[in-house]
Amino acid sequence: MVGLEQYLSLAAGLFVIGILGLFLNRKNVIILLMSIELMLLAVNINLIAFSHYLGDLVGQVFTLFVLTVAAAEAAIGLAILVSFFRNRGTIAVEDVNVMKG
Repeated sequence: MVGLEQYLSLAAGLFVIGILGLFLNRKNVIILLMSIELMLLAVNINLIAFSHYLGDLVGQVFTLFVLTVAAAEAAIGLAILVSFFRNRGTIAVEDVNVMKG
């Protein structure tokens, strides 16, 4: 049987991979968005693991909210990237600062 420690270590590993993706990659916006999604997934695993461990459904309800926010973030982020690529022809992070208005 998989215990709480295994779920927490899996979530910690995913969170660390997400943090490393944010800090080590400063060139590609898509990888930055994927790193944020990995971090949100790690939070979801923690919420579900503690919800199951404590026998409470509150963590699972919060997980649904986090999934909703993650889906909205991905849709809006990709829409901004597509619009930026059509205008500039690149999605390099260095060129994003020209979007300031």
